[in-house]
Amino acid sequence: MPIYDAILGAPACHLGAIFTGDALTRLDLLPLDTPATGYTSGHVRQLADELEAYWHNPAHTFDLLFVPAGTPFQLRVWHALMAIPAGQPATYGALAKRLGTAARAVGQACASNPLPILIPCHRVVAANGLGGFMHASSGAPLDVKTWLLAHEQRAD
Repeated sequence: MPIYDAILGAPACHLGAIFTGDALTRLDLLPLDTPATGYTSGHVRQLADELEAYWHNPAHTFDLLFVPAGTPFQLRVWHALMAIPAGQPATYGALAKRLGTAARAVGQACASNPLPILIPCHRVVAANGLGGFMHASSGAPLDVKTWLLAHEQRAD
């Protein structure tokens, strides 16, 4: 398990946060039984406050420094994900068409997203179902995706 700067409580899972300087660079979905930690710095407090705002308002726009590491293609997909409004999921195919690529490539970029929730890969679904989430096709990650999508339906 990585060494997290903080482990934050969340409704559907806990979140392991890693910062590089003041920038959030990784946010891992962790089981609910993972012990949460205290807030050790201002940027962790800001992340906690931003997440709390999102839990109360699914349309909340995050306003903190986050820097995802990825390939140019992944960064292009992740940028497109951030334009998908809460409560209005897009399909892998539709996003792929918009980006001029294949749905499978979009799915792989979504699965490799180091900052779920902030870069909302959960808003991309299969044409005939939920699709995968964080390299999983079943189990706890899909339970989190289902919860996030239901939570965001409130944004409509």
